[in-house]
Amino acid sequence: MDDFFQQVEELRNNIAKIAQNVEEVKKKHSIILSAPNPEGRTKEELEDLNKEIKKIANKTQAKLKAIEQSFDQDGNANRTSVDLRIQKTQHSVLSWKLVEVMTEYNTTQTRFRERSKGRIQRQLEITGKNTTDEELEEMLESGNPSIFTSDIISDSQITRQALNEIESRHKDIMKLESSIRALHDMFMDMAMFVETQGEMINSIEKNVMNASDYVEHAKEETKKAVKYQSKARRVRFFSGFSITQLIWHNIKVVFTVVNFTCCNLMFFKCLHLSILLWVCVCSMHQCWRVFPSNTQGQPQPFPTSSCFEERGINDGATSP
Repeated sequence: MDDFFQQVEELRNNIAKIAQNVEEVKKKHSIILSAPNPEGRTKEELEDLNKEIKKIANKTQAKLKAIEQSFDQDGNANRTSVDLRIQKTQHSVLSWKLVEVMTEYNTTQTRFRERSKGRIQRQLEITGKNTTDEELEEMLESGNPSIFTSDIISDSQITRQALNEIESRHKDIMKLESSIRALHDMFMDMAMFVETQGEMINSIEKNVMNASDYVEHAKEETKKAVKYQSKARRVRFFSGFSITQLIWHNIKVVFTVVNFTCCNLMFFKCLHLSILLWVCVCSMHQCWRVFPSNTQGQPQPFPTSSCFEERGINDGATSP
């Protein structure tokens, strides 16, 4: 495949060179048509460009034919179907490009011929010789401009200049006719090839257009996906924010309940302590009633076990 792609690159350069030369030919045509008597150097440069275009075109066409013949050779049976399809596609594209650039060249030559013919007709009018398009074509096809100029009397400077330009334009057209005829055979071969390859080229163009449509469709789908993703991100944000607010509200409720519960526990603890304190006070009061203070107002010491025993003895002694 490397050798094939090298050939493809060379053919592309050749076609690009032909296109460049065609543009130069257009410039030379403009210079020649704008001057009554163009310089011989300009015409020589134009002739060299035409020769170079023919040379490169013939060389390119020969290489394209050689590549086409190689597709059917048995020695290329080792190539995969993918490689063969790539080579045929490249070959078709290059052939089509060559046809395009040579068609442009032929159009340029034809346009130059028509404009040159118009200049000849105007110069004939200057000399007093009015001709129709059919008569002018007859003169050009005969190759002899004396058909219309033989009876023109060149007794003035203007008339002589007009005759000189007529002869010069006629020679240019004759050379141009020869160039166009030389291109005719090449165009016939290209036309046959393009006709056979037209279906493949149309298929390539269709695939390219379909690929372009697929790319545009993919762009639209990507925009929608980005839009949906942005919406989903906002929904997740607001959902997360709402859940956070709900959790925080529940936490505050829990803390409120806990605080209320703690307050209740403190209340019950205080109530319990108060009850215990009240019981203790009542018990101490009962003890002081059992052991009253002495006559001097001094309190008796806290009763011990001996006191209880002594009081019990006394109670037993006084008891009936």
